[in-house]
Amino acid sequence: MRAAARAMALCVASLSWTGLAAAEEAKASGKADWKGEVAPVGGFTGQMSMVMENEVPAEMAVTEVIRFEPWQLLGELFRDDLVFVMRAGPSDWDAAEDPLSDPQDCAAQRPLTEVGTDEMRQLGALLIVNELRPGRVMVSERCRAQMTYAALERGMLDYDVNALDGMVSDLDARLTLAEGEAGGAALRDVVLEWDGGAGQGPLLVITHFPNVEAMTRFRIYEGAMLIVDPKRDGRMLGYLRLGSAEPDPIRYPDHVVRVEARADTAD
Repeated sequence: MRAAARAMALCVASLSWTGLAAAEEAKASGKADWKGEVAPVGGFTGQMSMVMENEVPAEMAVTEVIRFEPWQLLGELFRDDLVFVMRAGPSDWDAAEDPLSDPQDCAAQRPLTEVGTDEMRQLGALLIVNELRPGRVMVSERCRAQMTYAALERGMLDYDVNALDGMVSDLDARLTLAEGEAGGAALRDVVLEWDGGAGQGPLLVITHFPNVEAMTRFRIYEGAMLIVDPKRDGRMLGYLRLGSAEPDPIRYPDHVVRVEARADTAD
């Protein structure tokens, strides 16, 4: 997947790697002192954050947090045999989208927004520092899914220059955008095939809203993840999302978007 992602430079927006150089320097000098923190927030919700005790360049800063539910999920969250089913990151809903376009024709698809790209970078760092590094990553062929992984990858490397060592990643046509039950059935096949691999972390699957909804009957925000257990026939155990994640107005009814906006204001 890393080689494939590089080969797609014509359709995937380039990412600044100055943060990687800074991370290498910090690690080599022994100055980096970053750690994850986990705490309950509310009755059923947990939060994972990142403490950066040393000054870092702005492009490496992490101000986001991960919210997960239920809190009891924490007892199983670090199993290698789980699957993290992720919807591609926040995209530009004003851009034209042809669902029948070639998966790698990026000009015919919604790209990630600049803000969404940075949020996915921060999510990658948060996953690593909180010991949720995937052992394998499988990604839809569509461009925004690959942009999502490229941003996650950057965040992972910002925190740990060795974060990708031993991580296997690939494109998988079964995860590409599909309408109706076919996309859900294909996603389910990917999930149920996972057996924990080499025991180096869970499987991260990056796909699209219709596929996730068709398989799980759940609607999730852009960049959010459902935690699924293949050993229990694909049972959903809970979910993770960034604290800033919100419903997009296309996939969610207006009243849901308004309720979420009020909740964020209340926080």
